[in-house]
Amino acid sequence: MRSQSAVAPAHVGAPQVEPDSEEHTSRRHVLVVDDNPDITEMLAAVLRLSGYDVSTALSAPEALKAAHERRFDVVVSDIGMPGMNGYELARALRARPDYGSARMVAVTGFAMYDDRDRALEAGFDTHLSKPVAPADLTRAVTGMVH
Repeated sequence: MRSQSAVAPAHVGAPQVEPDSEEHTSRRHVLVVDDNPDITEMLAAVLRLSGYDVSTALSAPEALKAAHERRFDVVVSDIGMPGMNGYELARALRARPDYGSARMVAVTGFAMYDDRDRALEAGFDTHLSKPVAPADLTRAVTGMVH
């Protein structure tokens, strides 16, 4: 049973910066991971409109495969996925020398304070609650790459 702690603000840890020029963001590679294809494509579309080069994965194992084939500057991931969850994905990526300094954003329906703390402990840099506003997602990712 899930704890009944208070709900964390939707954008805990998200930097409050405005998106930079497309010239700067277009060189940044972002991986979006969510088991829901509609959410994956919505998040990817928001980031593409902001000028990022975006790849998607529908599972943590698929994300690990993509991360092996290409170095991403930022990984945006759901937490509650079947099989390998987002916490496990974050830990697996952090254990790799090429991803030790990569930036990671949790975008999840797990919105309690203890969920946020658990995400940060697993290796995420920030925690955004679903539904996430496009501007909050863009600000968080842009803040990660500057």
